[in-house]
Amino acid sequence: MSVIAARVVAIAETWIGTPYRHQASTRGVGCDCLGLVRGIWREIYGVEPEPVAPYAPDWAERSGKERLLEAAGRHCAAVQHLGEALPGDLVIFRFRQQFAAKHAGILAAPDAFIHAYEQAAVIRSALVPAWSRRIAGIYRFPEI
Repeated sequence: MSVIAARVVAIAETWIGTPYRHQASTRGVGCDCLGLVRGIWREIYGVEPEPVAPYAPDWAERSGKERLLEAAGRHCAAVQHLGEALPGDLVIFRFRQQFAAKHAGILAAPDAFIHAYEQAAVIRSALVPAWSRRIAGIYRFPEI
């Protein structure tokens, strides 16, 4: 595991238990799935790579644009297959085939990921088939 990947996983683990709050990005106070990724990015790189415009909970259904995948592709390296994914990789999920991808998490182990779970908190979940079949993209954080 690279130094960056190890840092990503270690930082993500410190967010576990942070309450779910739409559009928030503060460890221990609140975050959504994007806020978790933004907070990890800030801790590693110092600043976020681009501003994030306000978004509604149903933004992916309304816009139809792959905003999450496109942003990940601008700032991280794409991983082609789940078999090539490593702990520390950013995993993006699509809940319904006809809608844009709208959920993100951090691969913590080959069979687990950390994410902000709506109406709960940041948790570690098993990467069971119900999750893995919804993966829309996997991205690796850049080295410093």
